[in-house]
Amino acid sequence: MSEQQPEQGRRIVVGVDGSPSSKAALAWAVRQAELTGASVEAVIAWHYPAMVGGAPFAPIGPLYTADFAEFATMVLTGAVCETVAPDGPVKVSTTVREGNAAQVLLDASDGADLLVVGSRGHGGFTEALLGSVSQACVHHARCPVAIIREPAHAARPAAGPAAEQSS
Repeated sequence: MSEQQPEQGRRIVVGVDGSPSSKAALAWAVRQAELTGASVEAVIAWHYPAMVGGAPFAPIGPLYTADFAEFATMVLTGAVCETVAPDGPVKVSTTVREGNAAQVLLDASDGADLLVVGSRGHGGFTEALLGSVSQACVHHARCPVAIIREPAHAARPAAGPAAEQSS
């Protein structure tokens, strides 16, 4: 089998938020890039949370000193280090942007060959089959979108004799 060399401009954008399905999406994007000769751009979005302050709510002081961009960078770097072989044939770049996750991914994927996202991330509706970011990407992206589900072994807690023995 011959090794594919990245062609000029072939690019796969993948959304990463540190969730198991986003790491699966990153791994899938890297495998696809290896097959097609593309590079991968791993993208994470962050934003300042909506804050509520005053009585009877908890104080918001610690949030003023939090560096959300630095935290997002750490999450993205950790996911790439955990998922991508450092000496692999695929060039993986990282992008950290402030903004709505869906809009950041849509903007980053403009001109890309493929946008890859996990089926759902860290949102509150864990029973949903498709998260809001994935859904927005499917409806509004200007390129093909691949949605990657969380691996079955990560989705369910361990049960049975093997899990009991490891405790």
